[in-house]
Amino acid sequence: MSLDPQIAAIIEALDSGFPPVHTMTGEQARAVIRSRFVAPAEPEPVASVEDRTVPGPAGPVPVRVYRPHARADGPLPTMVFAHGGGWVFCDLDSHDGLCRAFTNGMSAVVVSVHYRRASEEGRWPAAAEDVYAVTAWVAAHIDEFGGDGSAVLVGGDSAGGNLAAVTALMARDRGGPALAAQVLLYPVIAADFDTASYRQFGEGFYNPRPALQWYWDQYVPSVEDRRDPYASPLSAEDLSGLPPAIAVVAGHDPLRDEGLAYVEALETAGVRTVCRYFEGGVHGFMTMPSFDICQRARTQVCADVADLVAGIGATAP
Repeated sequence: MSLDPQIAAIIEALDSGFPPVHTMTGEQARAVIRSRFVAPAEPEPVASVEDRTVPGPAGPVPVRVYRPHARADGPLPTMVFAHGGGWVFCDLDSHDGLCRAFTNGMSAVVVSVHYRRASEEGRWPAAAEDVYAVTAWVAAHIDEFGGDGSAVLVGGDSAGGNLAAVTALMARDRGGPALAAQVLLYPVIAADFDTASYRQFGEGFYNPRPALQWYWDQYVPSVEDRRDPYASPLSAEDLSGLPPAIAVVAGHDPLRDEGLAYVEALETAGVRTVCRYFEGGVHGFMTMPSFDICQRARTQVCADVADLVAGIGATAP
């Protein structure tokens, strides 16, 4: 196995610079991560960016709506996106660059969700219920977004990938909304910290095991609750009837094995699944735009979404 050369050149600096969030409260971790955020001087141009709120189970949920710079005529695919950050930190700003790349690359509306984060703001299932509520609301008001009602997707990275997978389960179990796809970028899928990939990459690869365990402690402190499919989708007894999945797995990620296991479980359940495996990637690499592997992965995911949406159009009555 080989780490991407561009990442390998700075992995020690990346790893040593990761703050010891497992020694902090959620509020402290949010403050530290936020203080390190530097917005790009020239963000990727898009047609429009709008901050607004939509109704949620505990009050209004902030969202950021992106529309693509160049677009085809007619309604657009619409992806509700949940950012990563261990359910504890990151926000609409931290994932602004990725959402801009996706709205242009997919020629889709992207609705980024600022869900309630763990610890002081709300524990499980608060974040999942927020993302589901936004997804249901967007689907019900798709005309407001210039969206295509047959092409509503849910996506997310890391902990946001967990929320996207859980939203797909909730939508199936609750009778809607109908989703065209779930886009899962190196998702958190199970609370198992003793897989081969955890043992291999839980130290020295930027996303350390103590931090990953701490994320679960903040969001789902109860071991019993962690067995719930709405916390750990890999625990679901039945994955049939879910929307098609596009999954990205990083080869040097503690979460590699649970991601691959979920891909296998989805395929076994008859869910159409595309897995894009990036051997040289570390956790979070798709939010590192200076790396070529990040750009390749973004391009691939956008192409996969475009192919899926084109297939929906081809089969529409």
